[in-house]
Amino acid sequence: MAELSETESKTGKEILVGKSTAEITKLLTDCGQPAYRGQQVAGWIYRRGAVSFGDMTDLPLALRSELLEKFTLGLPELRHRDAAPDGTVKYLLAFPDGLTVESVYLPYQQRVSVCLSTQVGCPAGCTFCATGQGGFARNLTSAEIVGQLLFMQRESERRISHAVYMGMGEPLFNFENVVASLKVIGSEVGISLRNLTVSTVGVVPGIEALANSDLPVTLALSLHAPDDDLRQQLIPTGRKWNISEIMRACRYYTRQTRRNLTFEYLLIGGVNDSVEQARKLATLLNTWRLPGNVNLIPFNYVETTSGFKRPTPEAIKLFREELEKTGRVATQRMTRGNVIAAACGQLRRKAAEVQQFDIRLEPVGSPAAE
Repeated sequence: MAELSETESKTGKEILVGKSTAEITKLLTDCGQPAYRGQQVAGWIYRRGAVSFGDMTDLPLALRSELLEKFTLGLPELRHRDAAPDGTVKYLLAFPDGLTVESVYLPYQQRVSVCLSTQVGCPAGCTFCATGQGGFARNLTSAEIVGQLLFMQRESERRISHAVYMGMGEPLFNFENVVASLKVIGSEVGISLRNLTVSTVGVVPGIEALANSDLPVTLALSLHAPDDDLRQQLIPTGRKWNISEIMRACRYYTRQTRRNLTFEYLLIGGVNDSVEQARKLATLLNTWRLPGNVNLIPFNYVETTSGFKRPTPEAIKLFREELEKTGRVATQRMTRGNVIAAACGQLRRKAAEVQQFDIRLEPVGSPAAE
């Protein structure tokens, strides 16, 4: 399936979301408008929550009409919303080609974070992930990534201060659009780059490229196993890049950016949650002298995954204690949104099963295999 153009919608109109103030200003000056009009439009898009040109009330009516004829904001459309008692809200958002992604709003006492998708589906094929089991359609454009955040900011009474690229898709398989969106979120939306986290299953060329991009974002490595044999069973891309290659790339990242990493470790009952595996994990990270905490994530049940189960509270406790004995900081991700199927891909799959929406996926080979 061909990807949507970064600059044109299906209507042929230029998309403004995802563009910098300077780019929007040039578009308007090319139309004969003074430069400050472009700054006004960008301000409405990124800081004042406009959903249409009609919202831009300090622009002349004639200009708003001209903008409507030539441009579109390019924001996604809401297809479904689920809210949990803890404040977590999961959105199913649609793009002009009818494809959908999931985005999650996560309010905490001291901050508000959002989880953004970077692809429609995911080619990584992780066995424990609902998104990975659903096939891959296409990459998201930078505008579509930024649009998810703008949509959720409009819905929120609180300011979004953090964003994690941990939704549907492998961000580093969509490197150029992800980096472009990071720059826009940092410079235009105004969220500190240090509050942005990019997650990866270990795409070595992408890790190295991100290290060289001069963006002080946090890198989160989805490790999930302390050895190659188990990791390759859980994560197919592990057959392309082994743990040593990934650790070497991560070390390069820390040296280039002087940023600690986060190591994501999904605890699956009876699979990777033993004390011995915790000891091997600590040894691996300490041997490579990689700074950063280990974020333990108890498995969130996925209906399409056979044979996996959530670890017991005792197993979680012992695993964490074993890591801490070695001096490694271990945190446990707060379980949120179970009641609304908040794990990536579950809401979208559920929607497809009940035929509420037109979900058109075309499974293709993983970029890693090409």
